[in-house]
Amino acid sequence: MSTILLLQQVLNGLLDGVYYLLIALGLSLIFSLGGIVNLAHGAFYAIGAYITLVISPYVGFGGALIISPVAVALLGMLFERFLFKRFYRADPILSLLLTFGLSLVAEQGLRMIFGAPPLSYTIPQWLKGQVFIGDFVYSFYRTVLLGIAAACVVALWFLLNKTSFGRVVRAGVQNPDMVGALGISLQPYMAGVAGLGIGLAGLAGVLLAPIYSVHPAMGNEIITPAFVVVVIGGLGSFWGVVVAALLVGLVKGVMIGIGYSAASTAAIYLLMLLVLLFRPRGLFGERITRFE
Repeated sequence: MSTILLLQQVLNGLLDGVYYLLIALGLSLIFSLGGIVNLAHGAFYAIGAYITLVISPYVGFGGALIISPVAVALLGMLFERFLFKRFYRADPILSLLLTFGLSLVAEQGLRMIFGAPPLSYTIPQWLKGQVFIGDFVYSFYRTVLLGIAAACVVALWFLLNKTSFGRVVRAGVQNPDMVGALGISLQPYMAGVAGLGIGLAGLAGVLLAPIYSVHPAMGNEIITPAFVVVVIGGLGSFWGVVVAALLVGLVKGVMIGIGYSAASTAAIYLLMLLVLLFRPRGLFGERITRFE
């Protein structure tokens, strides 16, 4: 296999890592602050993709890129307000069962509304084309997607590290009792975190709709690799999730590039096993008092 073709496969693997990242960042934030194991996170990803199919004929892909994540984020905040908040201090298995049930309801609801067959969405004309770097050729749309994901990572880092909202969220992850003793209620911040994390899942659905087929079970296909990224990166670590997502994407891309595409998914689970053997908290896992 030529070096150029291998590089293309590696970039495609990193692209997979990018949308795992958008899902995993939200999963990590919600679990770290609220202790909610959100198995319905993939369903919000699927809802974001279906909203894109519905509204893009009226507002275009650019409009869907803004409206769909916002709509999914608002939906996530409603779920947080009326369901998730009841389970913050409960046994985590209860929130797991709740969100598992929500994922099933969402999948069946999408199947009833849109049908079971996969639907396709064409890349907008203004995003079609190729990027040429010498002999290397790559999709312009995939390049734009990588750029958007990088911008999301930078923006989220800035929010968590350079704003008062982020400082309270990080303090709430590490020591919620101390935050409560200071007279700061974490509930409004949890609503914001849920909206932000679930909105990122909706954004992933918008961005991936032109690349992969849109179908009701697409959320279930992505949720397991996203959890793998969170486990490898380490609970409570922003950069751990980022590095883990890129590492998972790199491993998957290399496996496909060297001709072992059938084993590419198994390779990321093996990677998780190896990391946990030597780093039980993940690569950059932090000690979180509420869970120890």
